[in-house]
Amino acid sequence: MSQSPSLSSLTEALLDAARKAGAEAADALAVAGQSLTIDLRQGNLEQAERAEGTEIGLRVLIGRRQACVSASDTSAATIAALAERAVAMAREAPEDPTAGLADPSQLATLRDADALDLRDSSPEPAATALEAQARAAEAAAMSAKGITQVETSATWSQREMHLAASNGFAGGYGRSSHSLSATAFCGSGTAMERDWAGEGRIYASDMPSAETIGALAAERALSRLGAIKPPTGHFPVLYDERVAASLIGHLLSAINGSSVARGSSWAAKMMGQELLPSGLSLIENPHRVRIGASRPFDAEGLPTQKRALVQDGVLASWVLDLATGRKLGLPSTGNAARGTSAPPSPSTTCIDLTPGQSSRADLLAQMGTGLLVTSMIGSTINPTTGDYSRGASGWWVEGGELKYPVHECTIAGNLKDMLRRIIPANDARDHLSIRVPSLLVEGLTLAGS
Repeated sequence: MSQSPSLSSLTEALLDAARKAGAEAADALAVAGQSLTIDLRQGNLEQAERAEGTEIGLRVLIGRRQACVSASDTSAATIAALAERAVAMAREAPEDPTAGLADPSQLATLRDADALDLRDSSPEPAATALEAQARAAEAAAMSAKGITQVETSATWSQREMHLAASNGFAGGYGRSSHSLSATAFCGSGTAMERDWAGEGRIYASDMPSAETIGALAAERALSRLGAIKPPTGHFPVLYDERVAASLIGHLLSAINGSSVARGSSWAAKMMGQELLPSGLSLIENPHRVRIGASRPFDAEGLPTQKRALVQDGVLASWVLDLATGRKLGLPSTGNAARGTSAPPSPSTTCIDLTPGQSSRADLLAQMGTGLLVTSMIGSTINPTTGDYSRGASGWWVEGGELKYPVHECTIAGNLKDMLRRIIPANDARDHLSIRVPSLLVEGLTLAGS
């Protein structure tokens, strides 16, 4: 029985085919993955799915013209046809003065992720083991009085990638993931409420118990019973740690080189200016051990490094790949990411916001009367002006105490002003790729009853 070709041999074959087809430069990506998913609904097995496959992608360059092609067939005939098609497409593509591979002197010397410990070497779990986890979470949630229905999902996945380019780069690594989630329902009719809890880790041994996850989903759902609309007006808003990362996500989008180069970012002219309160920094660290977003090199073979995006409140760096860097007259920051079917684009890895000294309870006391947000739905964000509007639910707070659950309200403000007023708590969870604590923001507009 013949063995499947290695990912490194696939990328070598793609580059060789590209040269033979007439490409002046090229890079190739091969990705192989396996996953297993078990879904339960109302005690019944709704889905048991296992998937596996290999995808290949090729980017070719002729001068400053480029084209990308991809396939899931790894045969020699397909690889040859893929290269010929890519070269033909590149010859017809418009010139892009920013297209091009990295100079060999820029390339990362570290070509694997062994030091980052991103892959659990234990065997693939049996479907029955995942189903047992899902049922344990379901049973824990259903044991709470008032819970009427539970949906659970247990997933395992493993992924390998290898990147090679005609500039001499060749490297690759693997990742694994274990996750379990539960969604609990309570109430009925228009008074029905639901909430969820979920956890994910690289190593199965690092996962919290299924019972803990199910019980937390039930507790969160039951706490929403009887929710009403909060009052309309200007109030402080405390973003619970569950949702606070969304605010930082908007900031990361604004300093992404793609948005900045297009002139479509509200932060485009803020380099060197105050973006967060003094004393707060936003640090990217792609070398955190056992964290899913870590990586030793980016999708263009450049080294990744720990650096400040915001330093002591002041915007210090954009998030750039080679192309967006060239558009802005700056070097890449090693933030290229890509799939098999498209060229690289900028993306962040692991992010840390400076934590505060106060607990969430301390910030509730400080806000006095206002809204604690635990869930958000929908969004209207103007990327050019920073105008912000999002649907929210959570708890109404009076005298620093939770008074009653609320829903169907809208929070509005402007991100430039909001981010400069954030007050962080100290409750960020260490295992997350984006570690952001609960955030208090004064003076937002609430639209409720």
